[in-house]
Amino acid sequence: MTSTPRRSAISRVLSHALRHAPGEYGLVLDPEGWAPVPQVLAALHRLGPEWEAVDEEMLHGVLEAAGKKRHQISDGRIRAVHGHSVPVRPAEEPIEPPAVLFHGTARDTVPVIRVAGILPMGRRYVHLAETAEQAREVGQRKDSSPVILAIDTGLAVSRGVSFYRSESGVWLSGPIPAAAVNILDVSD
Repeated sequence: MTSTPRRSAISRVLSHALRHAPGEYGLVLDPEGWAPVPQVLAALHRLGPEWEAVDEEMLHGVLEAAGKKRHQISDGRIRAVHGHSVPVRPAEEPIEPPAVLFHGTARDTVPVIRVAGILPMGRRYVHLAETAEQAREVGQRKDSSPVILAIDTGLAVSRGVSFYRSESGVWLSGPIPAAAVNILDVSD
């Protein structure tokens, strides 16, 4: 059994390699972000002697133990489910979202959001949640009292925004226009 700190380290490196810097690890991703597991294992082994014990079984264990489904492994391939800063296209087709989705963000971003809407920033897509509570959890990574935004998805779709639902349940979209953003909670 792999220890929790070790699983976390493996998960962090996988996220960095598969979301942001595949080239730094010698990985080549397909258009949907998949990399061959043997290629990923070889990249991990090059990190140093402490990484040489990582095998496919351990990767499966790391992914199964994770509370959040950040990665997917299938048919000898592995990918990050979402959060990419490198160009990948969603594996999913656009689908009709719920009438309202939520986004949690830092308080200091509200003035910009009121004008420009919600932008993906360093990522390829805006990440949205199905509940305000999920959005609050995500927002607390950047601000202890995040702002919760409600997205009128019907209005966003009418303005050309497509929505995708990732394997982990996170909703992904292009930039959300300011007109479709309703600020629910600002704690100053």
